[in-house]
Amino acid sequence: MTNYPLTELPDTLPTVLPRCADVVRQTAETKISVRVNLDGTGQAHLHTGIGFFDHMLDQIARHALIDLDIDADGDLHIDGHHTVEDVGITLGQAVYKAVGDKKGIRRYGHAYVPLDEALSRVVIDFSGRPGLVMDVPFTSGMIGNFDSQLMHEFFQGFVNHALVTLHIDNLKGVNAHHQAETVFKAFARAMRAALEIDPRALGSIPSTKGSL
Repeated sequence: MTNYPLTELPDTLPTVLPRCADVVRQTAETKISVRVNLDGTGQAHLHTGIGFFDHMLDQIARHALIDLDIDADGDLHIDGHHTVEDVGITLGQAVYKAVGDKKGIRRYGHAYVPLDEALSRVVIDFSGRPGLVMDVPFTSGMIGNFDSQLMHEFFQGFVNHALVTLHIDNLKGVNAHHQAETVFKAFARAMRAALEIDPRALGSIPSTKGSL
């Protein structure tokens, strides 16, 4: 095997371009703008109008090490449903756009994350096929001003548009805030692992089909 000095790398080595995307989604119910850098440092600027939701989105940025800007103007005078769902959709579109042809990524990722008494597991596959299996038995219907049922709507919107398969299981938990936070942190860690560039597979699609 040839060892190349850093200053003498062959011209044929693949170059991984910055994986960034901007997406704006506007409907009669919401206007959402998302900017994502999958190779960032965990910086986030979040304005959804739902404090707990911003807190959870911040977990995605911090623990996936992506830079994330989200601005949402939704019909919160009704409730948070449309805003949370549409943020999931728009984030999924942005991630799908930023990932590109998926050459060189690890594709699969999983993580277990605890928070005090709570423990969650998330497994993700950038398969090109949307699928969500989510088992989170929340102990409370509301977490601050956030309806816990909306977590499913967020992740469903994300998987439908990022085209990923996602399994989410809260294994233990008494405090609903802890349950939700472990899910979002585990999702972020799993996504970080799946999107990491594999130096042994640069330029190749991680599938026997040759495409994802």
